[in-house]
Amino acid sequence: MLNQTIVQELLQRAFQEDSPQGDISSSQVIPEDFIGEADLVARQEGVISGIDIFAQAFGYINPQVKVERFIADGRKFDSGERLARVCGPMRAILRSERVALNIVQHMTGIATATAAFVREVEGRNIAIKDTRKTLPGLRAVQRYAVTCGGGVNHRNGLSDAVMMKDNHLAVLRALGVPVSQAIAHARTIRIDGSPVVVEVEVDDPTQIEEVLSGHPDVIMLDNFSPEDTIAAVRQIGHRAEVEASGNMTLEKVRSIADSGIDTISIGSLTHSVKGIDLGLDWAD
Repeated sequence: MLNQTIVQELLQRAFQEDSPQGDISSSQVIPEDFIGEADLVARQEGVISGIDIFAQAFGYINPQVKVERFIADGRKFDSGERLARVCGPMRAILRSERVALNIVQHMTGIATATAAFVREVEGRNIAIKDTRKTLPGLRAVQRYAVTCGGGVNHRNGLSDAVMMKDNHLAVLRALGVPVSQAIAHARTIRIDGSPVVVEVEVDDPTQIEEVLSGHPDVIMLDNFSPEDTIAAVRQIGHRAEVEASGNMTLEKVRSIADSGIDTISIGSLTHSVKGIDLGLDWAD
């Protein structure tokens, strides 16, 4: 579930950005007491996420605006399907429209993209995960949208788990510190008394044995080809969980789905996803 404080802060920032002095167009041409209705309609199929925030956006401006939702987050919908009806003072509806649509379109795009990757590994014990490649200030809602599409959240941030990436390893080499020693030290870290997950990224198969000698929890294969991914999974065996990442496409995921990989992390789910086309249509 989304933290409601985060949702309210998001709406506050969005409306402050979009209409700090109100909607001067609607206030001039729409009678203050005019009541109307509008439908949220899908222009293409997808998986919904953010329908509750969509509704809250209208109530944020005017609690007299009511939103009837016909679908719940995580559900699939078809093109042309009516997803919600908005009723109330039209000035408030028009002021809230763009903020509400921007959020639900973006979140639904993430959920829909995630669901497509999840379908590619259906029937296999593989987690489709997000990354830290999120838009500043939107991480919480983007991560929530991933779960609506059937995905799993990776670490929330740098304070949650140890993940040694290529630049960490480059610095260790410059310092002359063996990676196994760094991993052993990382395994002593505790958060609230519990050990943290220790993950190490490798971008070349020759690094695998050295990293394994430090006994990490997870090894990430960064930008490995499908053939190298399959070979690496066999080499690692069950000595660590194996995560694949780097320029993941549906075709690439399909090609490694039977490799025995445990996790596939996909940055494009959040950093470059295309929003789903949803429109708010006047209800006659």
